[in-house]
Amino acid sequence: MMRSPALAALAIALVVAGCATTETAPPVPPRLTATEGRALVDRLLPPHLADRAGWATDVHAAFAALDLPETSQNVCAAIAIAEQESGLRVDPQVPGLARIARKEIDARRERAGVPGLMVEAALALPSSNGKSYGERLDAVTTEGQLSELYEDFIGRVPFGRTLFADRNPVRTGGPMQVSVSFAQAQLEARPYPYPSADSARREVFTRRGGLYFGIAHLLDYRAPYDRYLYRFADFNAGRYASRNAAFQQALTQVSGIPLTPDGALLRVDDGKVSDTPSATEAAARSVARRLGMQPDGVRGDLEQGRSEAFARSTLYTRVFDEAERLSGKRMARAAVPQIVLHSPKITRKLTTEWFAERVDGRFRQCLQRDRQPR
Repeated sequence: MMRSPALAALAIALVVAGCATTETAPPVPPRLTATEGRALVDRLLPPHLADRAGWATDVHAAFAALDLPETSQNVCAAIAIAEQESGLRVDPQVPGLARIARKEIDARRERAGVPGLMVEAALALPSSNGKSYGERLDAVTTEGQLSELYEDFIGRVPFGRTLFADRNPVRTGGPMQVSVSFAQAQLEARPYPYPSADSARREVFTRRGGLYFGIAHLLDYRAPYDRYLYRFADFNAGRYASRNAAFQQALTQVSGIPLTPDGALLRVDDGKVSDTPSATEAAARSVARRLGMQPDGVRGDLEQGRSEAFARSTLYTRVFDEAERLSGKRMARAAVPQIVLHSPKITRKLTTEWFAERVDGRFRQCLQRDRQPR
C-alpha cells in the first residue's frame, strides 16, 4: 500500500524521541534535505558569527544523525543553549581557570595526604609537549586545554592517579557544556556519526562532538512538556527534573510535608544512590498505604525517576490523582526545579530557574530571526 510523502513524514515525526512541543504545538513539516537543513540553521544562527557554514553543517549533521525533526523550534532550542553556555564558541575561555585548577589540585592533594612539595616537584616535570606541567597549568584558559593537561598528568606522573583516581575533574565542556559522562553513555547507546573518535572526552571539546552530544542531551528523549522552558531546565538539572519537580509539588499537597521541588527524587552521596531515604522518599512512604501501596514499594518507583517510565508508575499516578482530588483542580505536570547552582566557575548566586529563563529568552530571539524578511 502506497503512502504519500507527507503522511510518511508525519508518521516518522510521531515516533521520534526528541520532539518537544511548544505553546502552539505546530505540525512537524516533512524532513528537510541536507541543503535545506543547513540553510535553516544558517538563517537562525545569530548575525556576525564566524564560520557560519561550519556551524550550520555541524548542527544539521547532529539532527540528521540523531533522527530528530529539524524544525525552527528544535534548532533554536539548540542554538539558545549554545549561546548561553559558550557564546557559540567551541572551547570558550574561563576567567581565572588556572587559579581554579590549582585550587582543585591542592584540595585533592590534601585529601590524598600528598605533601605539597611533591606536587610542586611533579608540576616542574616536563609534560608530553616539552613544557612543564606548571607552565602549562599557568597558561590554561579553556576547559579543553585543562582537560588535556589533566589527562597527560594522570597518565605520566607517578602519583597522578593517586590525586585523581583516573577521574579527570573537568566534567563538562564544548560549545554546549555537555557532561563527559553523558557523552560516554551516548557513545555506548548508539553509533557515533563521525570517524576516528579517540574518546568521548576529546569529542566533547570539538564543535561537531559538542553539538552532537549537547543536542542529544537536550532533545533526544520523550517528555510531557508543553514548553521548551522545561527542557532548558532539564538540560541544567538532568533529564526529567522538571517533571519530577512537579511530582514533588503534588506529593507535598498529598502528604502535607513541605518538599523542595528540585527534581531529585532519591538521595545521592558521592555520586551513588544512597540507602538513606531522601525527603521525597520519606514523604511518599508516609502516605503509601493511603495510596494503596506498600511503603517498601515506593523506592522501586522512585528509581525510575530519570526515565520516561516513572510517569506510568503506580506512585506517580496515584499521587497526582490524590493531589487533584484534594485540590479540586488539575496539577501541573512540569515545574522548573528550584536549585542553586554551585561550581568553581560561578562567582554569584545562580539558579536553574535563572538558567532556563535566560535560555528561553535567547530561544525566542532566535525564533524572531526566522520571521525577519530577507
